[in-house]
Amino acid sequence: MNLFRSEEHARNFDPEFEHMLKPVSEWADIFSNPFFTQRRRSDYITWTRSSEGAEAFGELRARLTKS
Repeated sequence: MNLFRSEEHARNFDPEFEHMLKPVSEWADIFSNPFFTQRRRSDYITWTRSSEGAEAFGELRARLTKS
């Protein structure tokens, strides 16, 4: 994880990084997806391959690709 003192500093570090600059509230929403919150399950790998896990991953992917 890279921590920067400002968005400008992050942009100067790597211009290709700019599309990943999002408010903390948006990252919190992304990480609240079941694909992350269900990681404590003892059957997590199996769960990710289930229809419910696939749906959660699809939602996560859609959220991340939305600009």
